[in-house]
Amino acid sequence: MRVRLDVTVSSRGVATRVGIAALAAVPAVAVRLSGGHLPPLVGIAVFGVAVLSAVALLMWASEVARVDLPGSLALALLALVAVLPEYAIDIYFAFAAGSDPEFAAFALANMTGANRLLIGVAWPLLVFFAIWAVRRRGQPGDRNGVCLSPHRRTETVYLLMATVYALVIPVTGRLAWYDTVVLGGLYALYLSRVGRSEHAEEGLVGVAATLADQPTTRRRLTAAALFGTAAVVILSAAEPFGKSLVEAGSTLGIDEFLLVQWLAPVASEAPEVIVAVAFALRGRADDGLGALLAAKLNQWTLLVACLPIAFYLGGGEFTGLPLDDRQTEELYLTTAQTLLGVAVLLDLRISRSEAALLLLLFAVQFAIPTQTVRYAVAVAYAILAGILLLRQRRELPTLVRAAWPTGRARPRT
Repeated sequence: MRVRLDVTVSSRGVATRVGIAALAAVPAVAVRLSGGHLPPLVGIAVFGVAVLSAVALLMWASEVARVDLPGSLALALLALVAVLPEYAIDIYFAFAAGSDPEFAAFALANMTGANRLLIGVAWPLLVFFAIWAVRRRGQPGDRNGVCLSPHRRTETVYLLMATVYALVIPVTGRLAWYDTVVLGGLYALYLSRVGRSEHAEEGLVGVAATLADQPTTRRRLTAAALFGTAAVVILSAAEPFGKSLVEAGSTLGIDEFLLVQWLAPVASEAPEVIVAVAFALRGRADDGLGALLAAKLNQWTLLVACLPIAFYLGGGEFTGLPLDDRQTEELYLTTAQTLLGVAVLLDLRISRSEAALLLLLFAVQFAIPTQTVRYAVAVAYAILAGILLLRQRRELPTLVRAAWPTGRARPRT
């Protein structure tokens, strides 16, 4: 993979930032190694900060590793690494549900919350910052939206296929082994498709660019050290962070489902969103939105596919993770929102008004978390998606062709 380096941070600045991220995780690792137990609210703070630190370390490490890895392997690594803390927390809940049914709801809560935050908050924020950068800072780009490169159709079409299949899951009443096969298979096909494409030059900025600019041996050792440190932090913090969320809900009288659904994903997604926004502010909104789109596809396929496996390994039934009425509502709402997201991307552009619409609909279901509102917003998502898909139906054949790996590697335009 060809990588362009934009070194904007000094070596001392990099050392300071990496050091702060590592030190912020020390209390969580120390508590876990000592076997101590923190009060719920303190636990949320200590282990939540550790999760944030792990995300930052992982993102720097994966960006640096792109210099030394072939294109397809780099894409697979980046897609997985970006949401690894989210995986750890969600898989912990699914694993625990195998022996304690109370945790079954939390696995779906965390997954649906993370997915809806990406489309409902992260995408609009990036669009707004990109427009501001163009209008106020003179960066190149669209003054009223964000345009995507044609090769983003690959992520979009696989996201569409996963979304259509997701409609089946609530009907069956469980997240089962065959869902793992289908969604995991879609993600594997996606990797096969992008692996056959020749990748355009990618850019690194800030801390990642400075680290990647080191001599080869030092660069690789640095990436390995960051990966290793982040792995230790995740293994130390994921489980107690999840437990602290549940305990805090009971202690404060807050709905544990909502606490797990929104607070955990905010911690795990925040650094990735910050990096994407930084791309937008530098006039590279396509790169930023492309990263968020890939993260959404990853979480909507591979993450969901992992949950039945974790549930079974934790002692659950082979038939899969059962869904109650609340989980069914959340799945329908998340699926409908994803369908609207795909419809918006069909013409490879998100306008300011479309971004505002995504944010508004998210705000409504977030502020009023009732069954009636969830279903009403889901219907609104579905209707709007249908209108957009109908209006832009001429784009569908081109989108479908982007799904299938044909011929030799060809340059992306």
